[in-house]
Order: sequence, then structure tokens, then C-alpha cells
Amino acid sequence: MGLRQGSGGYHLTTISAEEAFQAYEAVRHRLPDVTQTDQTYRDAATLEDLADEFDVFLLDAFGVLNIGETAIPDTPERVRNLKAAGKRVLVVSNAAGFPHASLMEKYTRLGYDFAPEDVITSRATLLEGLETRRGLHWGLMATRSTGLRDLEGLNLTYLEEDPAPYAAVDGFLMIGSAAWTEKRQALLEDALKERPRPVLVGNPDIVAPREKGFSTEPGHFAHRLADRTGAAPEFFGKPFNNIFDLAFKRLGPVEKSRVVMVGDSLHTDILGARSAGVASALISGYGFFAGQDVAAAISRAGIVPDFVVGRP
Repeated sequence: MGLRQGSGGYHLTTISAEEAFQAYEAVRHRLPDVTQTDQTYRDAATLEDLADEFDVFLLDAFGVLNIGETAIPDTPERVRNLKAAGKRVLVVSNAAGFPHASLMEKYTRLGYDFAPEDVITSRATLLEGLETRRGLHWGLMATRSTGLRDLEGLNLTYLEEDPAPYAAVDGFLMIGSAAWTEKRQALLEDALKERPRPVLVGNPDIVAPREKGFSTEPGHFAHRLADRTGAAPEFFGKPFNNIFDLAFKRLGPVEKSRVVMVGDSLHTDILGARSAGVASALISGYGFFAGQDVAAAISRAGIVPDFVVGRP
């Protein structure tokens, strides 16, 4: 993937949606193995068309609530309408790079009214996974400018150009790739070849949709180092069950047949929903598949949603 520093503070790729799709297909052996059936999907115009069938809506962020720093038109009102109809609406997002408070400020700015406990992120999922490993010294892939809120109490050293921390730490946390460079990636790969250690990935996404293309996310670099070093990264977030376990913990007792996961990615949102045992709805008009042949992609991947929805 060709990388350059985007004006929004993230790596903006020059790859196409087709190349991004192929990148996900290439790492299917590391994603949940869910047996597919001859299931077919139904088409719907908006999420309100599904309101009678579900009590809980789990919404991805990028591609469902927003594209980059812009809310998807009419979606804040759609969310308000679902809540007014008595639906429980949660955000379930692979947003590991930003503190929880920063995300809440962003959603408010975009016109959404979510309670803090109703925003479930891969950052929070990673923190749950670290509860029994807090005594370790971790090397951190993250952007200094986003700060360390939520990560207080962890023994962390930023991974930058100095090779010493790569050799010294007990393991590695990959949560934000905006400041990551090829030099840093090489240092990390060399360190793992020299001495294998745990690698925990707080965002399994390979790419995320932005206003002008895709940004490159930590999952891209994690899969790359796995291919080159033999490391077995531990992923936190969609499509892995740990983030859904956290969502259900927040929800309390709920009938899974009345829960739907809404997202724009077959390989994270829809595959994750199938693995978690809930229904799924793929957004086709925004995000990953905007302007693409969704039916062909579903057929090629063999990952079949319950619904294909034109817009949130």
C-alpha cells in the first residue's frame, strides 16, 4: 500500500476499494472462521426499515455515523428517531487511537447524542484485555498528540526512532498509526525477530474510509509484521468476539435475535456479527463500498449480511 501523510493527521492511502478488499481477503486465515450458509440478504432503504425487527442497533462509526470528520447526512436524525421509538443504540467501533472523551466530543460536534457508556471501542476492549498484564512494560504505537487518557496506570514507552525501547519492552501495543513510519515498522519487525514478545492490536482495521480515500490503520501494520516475523498478534475489536462481549456486558440481558450490527465492511462488521451470533446490515451507499458492486463483493467473500441498506 502506498502511504503519505494526510492533511487530517492520518496515513491516507492511494489504494482503491478493490485493493483494500483484496488486502482483507489475504488475511482471512487470521480472522474468525465462520461457516457460511446459502443465506440470502434483503435490501432496505434506511435503518428505519429495520426498526420493527430489532430492539438493539449496534452501529459502526466510520461509514455509518461519519466519513472522516463529517456526519453522514440525515444519520443524526435517524439515530434520534430510533431512540425515540424505544430502540437501544450503541456505537461499536474500532476506534483505538483516541481517548474516550475525545470521541464523545466528536460525536457531539457531529450532532449525535450518545451516553458515554453507549460508545464501545476497541480501545476499551484492549484495556479489558490488559487487566491481567498491567505489570508489563509496553512499547506503544500511538500518536503523541492524542494523549494517554484512558491508558493511565500502564507502563508505556512511545515507539519512535530510538531503537532502544524496541529491545527493552516486554510487549507491544498497536493502537494508532497516524504517526507510524516505515522506519518504525522496520524497527518493530527487527525487534520481534530478535526476541518474540506479545503484540496486542487495538484496531484490527486495515483501512478506514475518509473524505478522500482510505486511511491506513494499525491492522495493516500488524498483519504485515505477522507475515514477516511469524508473530501472532492478538486483536481487539471487530471482527473478533471480544468487542461484542464488552457490548453485551454493557447491554445486560438481551435477546440476540433482536440485535443487529450495522457497518460498511464485510470483513469487520458483518463477519464480526456472524461470529457473535447477531444479525447484520451492510451499508452500501457510504464508506467502504460507496460506488462499488456490493453484490459481487458479497459473492466473492462469501460473507453474507442479513440486510444490505442503502444509507443509514
